[in-house]
Amino acid sequence: MSSTAGGGASSTLSTDSPPFNPRGITSIGSQSPAPHNSNNNNNSSSSSTGNTNYHNSHSNISSSSNSNANNNNNNNSSMNTARSRTASPMSDSSAHFSGAGKSFSNAIAKHTFQYESQTLEIRNVWAENVEEEMSYIRELIETHPYVAMDTEFPGVVARPVSETYSPDFHYKSLKVNVDLLKIIQLGLSFADEDGNFAKGCPCWQFNFKFNLHDDMFAQDSIDLLVNSGISFDDHATRGIDPLRFGEILMVSGLVLDDRVRWVSFHSGYDYGYLLKLLTTQELPTDEKTFFETLKLYFPTIYDIKYMTSLCDGHFGGLQKLADALGCQRIGTEHQAGSDSLLTMTTYFSLARAKFATGPTGEIDDAKYKNELYGYGGNHTVRKGNAHAHVHLSTSSSALSVSNGSSVGGGE
Repeated sequence: MSSTAGGGASSTLSTDSPPFNPRGITSIGSQSPAPHNSNNNNNSSSSSTGNTNYHNSHSNISSSSNSNANNNNNNNSSMNTARSRTASPMSDSSAHFSGAGKSFSNAIAKHTFQYESQTLEIRNVWAENVEEEMSYIRELIETHPYVAMDTEFPGVVARPVSETYSPDFHYKSLKVNVDLLKIIQLGLSFADEDGNFAKGCPCWQFNFKFNLHDDMFAQDSIDLLVNSGISFDDHATRGIDPLRFGEILMVSGLVLDDRVRWVSFHSGYDYGYLLKLLTTQELPTDEKTFFETLKLYFPTIYDIKYMTSLCDGHFGGLQKLADALGCQRIGTEHQAGSDSLLTMTTYFSLARAKFATGPTGEIDDAKYKNELYGYGGNHTVRKGNAHAHVHLSTSSSALSVSNGSSVGGGE
């Protein structure tokens, strides 16, 4: 496949890469495997990949995504009942942590979990309920200004071609991929200044329109998401319109406010996709303008990966760090809601362990605020570029772009 890059440069598949899946090439079955339910023989068992710490669950899965708020039996009726922030009227699943677990389909309206001494909910948001759910978030942000964020996107399919790795190579790689691809899922979790989750429902999982028949993706990333419970049939038919979500996010109280603390892990791509949603444009050509735009919309950000670069003895990904700090996962790894919840608990555990000062143990964020691992002018940039080289060269898809130009037409 070839496409036209900015300035007329052409794009071709690199010869040293496994095949990637461009527009019009179908994937494996897109419906995510449903979690096993001993009370329903029609549900199929789901599979998991990698060394994940899934927790045991019992899920009641409806063939319809809508059900009555006061009826826990699955049915195909439409949802007409008003929702509260702590109780969704659509079909749901519940889980207790006890050993090996299974994936939770994001086609289900909500999943509830027993976590420590409270019941927490991960709520799925689709086109039909996005405005209502965002109205709850607008109220919640006033009392819970810490927002942990994670995204799921269709992998890495492109890399800029140059003889040497310039200081902004990692940003060029980010830009070309974010410009080409579409976000699949966004997880947002909310906590107060002490790290306490919002009661009832602290986590929303926004599911965007994405079609495996039309949109570009890396096959290994899609396989991982399907095995983690992502229902691409639902994304194609009832996913949130990114343009509409950007409009709602702009007036949500989550952006353009320095009182809101955004928490993430190794999140250059995550913020790239959020800026694309907010601006409806391709990312800035240069890294300096990217950071200026990022600072405008997200005045206060904390990148846990950058925080670990200031500490001895903390390496690896989010799950490894969380395990080292004794943080418990809620839900399924590689779904944005669960990952955002774990991001929040990991941040507060690390901040209290390594960045607390004075007799009161107040967290001092001066050393890590508004830094991104692998980007900008901080000490991780060289490591970040090395990481980009390894990650992109081993990706299931690598679309070479001449002269480092970004490729248009990804939407």
